[in-house]
Amino acid sequence: MLALMHGIGAFAVRFRYAVVTLWIAAAAVCVVVFPSLTSVANPDNSSFLPSDTGTSQALRLAAPFVPPGQSSATLVGATSQGTLDASDQSAFRQLQTKVAGLPHVTSVSDQGLSTDGKAQRALVVVDVAAGSPEAGGIVDDIRGEIHSSDPGPGVTEHLTGQLAATVDNQREQADAQRLTEILSNVVILVMLYIILRSALAPLVTLAPAALVLTMASPVIAEASEAGIDISSVTHPMLTVLLLGAGTDYGLFLVLRMREEMEKGAAPRDAVVRAVERVGESITFSAGTVIGALLCLMLASFGLYAGLGPALAIGVALMLLAALTLLPALLAISGRVLFWPRRLREHEHDPDTGWMRVVDHVLTRPKTTLVVGVLVFLALATGVFSYQSNGFGGTTNGPSGSDSAAGQQQLSEHYPPAVVSPTTVLLKYPDSIWNDLATVQDAENRLASEKSEFASVNGLFNPNGKALSVQQLSTLYSELGPPGKLPATPPAGTPVSPDQYAAYRALSQFVSGDGRTVQFYTTLTAGSPESTAAIDAVPGVRDAVTGVQKATGASESGVNGLAPASYDVSTVSNDDLEEIVPIVLVLIAVLLALVMRSLIAPLYLVVSVALSYFAALGLAVIVYIVIPGASGIDFVLPFLMFVFLMALGEDYNILVMSRIREEAHRMPLRRAVALAMHATGTTVTSAGLILAATFGVSALTGATEEIKQLGGSIAMGILLDTFLVRVLLVPATVILLGRWNWWPSALSRRGRTESAETAG
Repeated sequence: MLALMHGIGAFAVRFRYAVVTLWIAAAAVCVVVFPSLTSVANPDNSSFLPSDTGTSQALRLAAPFVPPGQSSATLVGATSQGTLDASDQSAFRQLQTKVAGLPHVTSVSDQGLSTDGKAQRALVVVDVAAGSPEAGGIVDDIRGEIHSSDPGPGVTEHLTGQLAATVDNQREQADAQRLTEILSNVVILVMLYIILRSALAPLVTLAPAALVLTMASPVIAEASEAGIDISSVTHPMLTVLLLGAGTDYGLFLVLRMREEMEKGAAPRDAVVRAVERVGESITFSAGTVIGALLCLMLASFGLYAGLGPALAIGVALMLLAALTLLPALLAISGRVLFWPRRLREHEHDPDTGWMRVVDHVLTRPKTTLVVGVLVFLALATGVFSYQSNGFGGTTNGPSGSDSAAGQQQLSEHYPPAVVSPTTVLLKYPDSIWNDLATVQDAENRLASEKSEFASVNGLFNPNGKALSVQQLSTLYSELGPPGKLPATPPAGTPVSPDQYAAYRALSQFVSGDGRTVQFYTTLTAGSPESTAAIDAVPGVRDAVTGVQKATGASESGVNGLAPASYDVSTVSNDDLEEIVPIVLVLIAVLLALVMRSLIAPLYLVVSVALSYFAALGLAVIVYIVIPGASGIDFVLPFLMFVFLMALGEDYNILVMSRIREEAHRMPLRRAVALAMHATGTTVTSAGLILAATFGVSALTGATEEIKQLGGSIAMGILLDTFLVRVLLVPATVILLGRWNWWPSALSRRGRTESAETAG
C-alpha cells in the first residue's frame, strides 16, 4: 500500500499542472452539461415509501383525484369587504378558465364558495410532480394569470396548496443553501488560518473540497437519471459532508507535509512522503464513509436508499481529489504555502499542551477509560426520552410567500378539515350515485368516531353546509355527475347558478366513475404535524377499516401528513435496526484491513458506537427535554449513526495508523505519546472544523430537520474528537499492549510493552 501511495504522490507532483488543469476542466464541463442538484430533488418524503405501506395504498386510491406523477395546487380568492358578489364569482370562474388553458394544466375543478360567502377556491391539477424542474415555471405562469386578472375591489387571489408551497419552499431553501455554503467556507477558512497561520495554506487546503462540491452536485443530479432518488436532504448534507471531510483530508496532508519539511525534506519530496504516509489513512477513511453510505441502498425507505449512493459519489470524488489535485496544488505552492511562517529544519518539537494530555492518559489509562465510559453512558441515558416526528410533506409555504397568504385565507374561511385535511378514501364495487344512502352512512359513521375524528367534511357536508340524500339525488338526476359539468351553466339548466356551482364543486369528493369517495377530516389528536396525531394513526386506520367493512366498501385508505409521517418514521426505524449491524460489520472489516489486526477494530467500533449513543442522548436533551418539544426529526437517529460511525473512523484510522507506524520502531507507550503528539493537533483541528461545518447548517438550515441534524452531528463530532480519540482510544491501546495488533507480526515484537505493565 505504501508503494501505491508513493506512486500516486509522485505522479501528482510530476504532472502537477496537468492534474490541476484536468480537474478544473472536468468541473466546468459537469456544471455546463449536467442539471443542477436542486432541480431533480423530490421534497415529498412520503413518495419514498415502499409500495406496501398504508400511505402508498391511499395514494393509489386517490389517483382519480390527483393521478400518480401529477400534483395539485389551490386557487383561492377572498374579499375583505362583505361577501363575494356575482361579478366577483364570475371573475374567479374566468380566472379558472384561463388557468385551465395553460401548458401542463390537466384540470381545474371549482371547489365552491365558503359558508360565510367571503372566499372561493378551485383545485388545479398539473401533469408534473411538485418537485420537478418544470414546477417553478408552471407556478409562475399561473400566478401570472392571477396578477393579470381583475378580481374586483377588495378581492385578493393567491395560489397555494402542495405545488405552490413546494416551489416557494424550494426557492427559500435554495437561498438558505447558498448562505450555508458561503458561511461554511468562511468558517472553515477562518479556522484554517488560526490553525495553519499562513496566507496561502488555508486556501489550498479548502480549494479541492470547494471544487469537488461544485462538480459533485451536477454529477449526482445526472446520476438521478439512472434511478438514484434525490431528496431535499441530499444537497445540504452533501455540502457539509464534502466541505468537512475534504478539509479533514486536506489537513491530514498539509500538516504531514509540514512535518516532513520540518525534518528537512524538500517541498516536493515532502508532498510525496505525505501522500505515502497519510494516503492510506485517507483512502481507508473515505472507504469507511463510502461503504457505510452504500449500505443505505439496502434500506426500504427510498430517501435513504437514494441518499447513500448520492453522497458516496461525492465522497469518492473527494478522495480522488485529495490524492491527486491537492498534492499537485501543494507541489506547485512549495515553501510559499506556509508563508509568512518560517519552517525550521529540525525534529518535530513536542506540543506541550498535547503532551500533558498524553501524559495523563499514559500514567492513568484505567482511570481515564472508566471515567470516560461513565460520562458517555450518562449522556446516553437521554435516549430513553427519545420521541420522533415524521415529515411527510406539508402544504404550508414559507412565511411571507404567496402560498402562505393563500393558506391563511383558507384557514379564515373554510373548516379545518378542508384547510389541512387527513383524507379518508373509500372505494365501492359500484357507483355510489346508485346508493347515496351508503355514502351518507359512511360519513355519519366517520363523524361518530369521536375518539379519532374531530370533524368530517364530505359529499353531504361540503365546506360546512349540509346536504341531504334527496337533494343530491335530485341534482344528479337533473345535471348528471358533477365532475363532467362545464364551468358555466348551459342554457336551460334547471337549477340556479349558485346551486349549479355548489353541486359542481362536489367533484372533489367523488371520482369520475362514482366508485371512489373521499372525506376531509381533522384528527381528535390534534394538528397533523404533531407527535400525538402521528401516534394516533394506527387507531385512525382501524376506525376507517371498520367503516369500510360496515358500508360494503372494497378498499379504504387514509392519506395526509400524519399518516405519511407515521409510515416514514416506522420504515425509517425498521431500516435503522436492519442496517446498523451491517454497517458495523463493514467498518470493522475495513479497520481490520488497515490495522492488520482483529482486536483493534472491535474496540474502535465500540468507541464510535458509544459516542453515537451519547450524542443521540445529548441531542434528545437539547431538542426535546430542554425545550419541552414533542419529538425530533425521524431521520436524525439514522443519519447521525451513518455520519458519526463513518466520520468517527476517519480519526480512528489516522491516530491508530500513526501509533502502528511508530510502534514498529519503539516501545508502545512512547509510540502512543509520539503519535498523539503528531496527530493530536490534526485530529482536534479537523474535528473542530467538521463540527463547525455541520454547526453552520444548524443555524442556517431552511428546515427544522436540517437544523436538528446539523446540530446533532456537530455535537457528536465534538464528543468523538475530544473524548473518544484523545482519551478513550489511547487509554485502551495502552491497556491492551501488544494484543492491539494480534494476529499480525507486530503483536509478537518483544519490545512492545505488555498490558500488564500499564498503570
